[in-house]
Amino acid sequence: QVQLVESGGGSVEDGESLTLSCAASGFTVRHFCMAWFRQTPGKEREGVASIDSDGSTRFASSVKGRFTISKDNTNDTLYLEMNSLLPEDTAMYYCARARYGASCLFTPGYFGYWGQGTQVSVSS
Repeated sequence: QVQLVESGGGSVEDGESLTLSCAASGFTVRHFCMAWFRQTPGKEREGVASIDSDGSTRFASSVKGRFTISKDNTNDTLYLEMNSLLPEDTAMYYCARARYGASCLFTPGYFGYWGQGTQVSVSS
């Protein structure tokens, strides 16, 4: 049974850093596209960063240069390192796994498995 459990969210100030973790079970992260999405109330879920099975990464333009996505294939854990955080980064962050594929598409419908989310709040 596929499970994704996020951790690492919290409240920080403008310019600070956080690292989110996503512990995966029931499958091996090595074989699948994995991604981070975020959502604020009243808005659609948006892709933040993704990583293919071969390690290729992709970032939303709003976070490029500030966020880094990585995975630990040994421990089946996905990470999102977030630096220079801005108030507009405030959102619930979700870890996701593609339904089938090893290569990523940056749309929520491509992903069939989701964690429960972890809240990130950035104050100015």
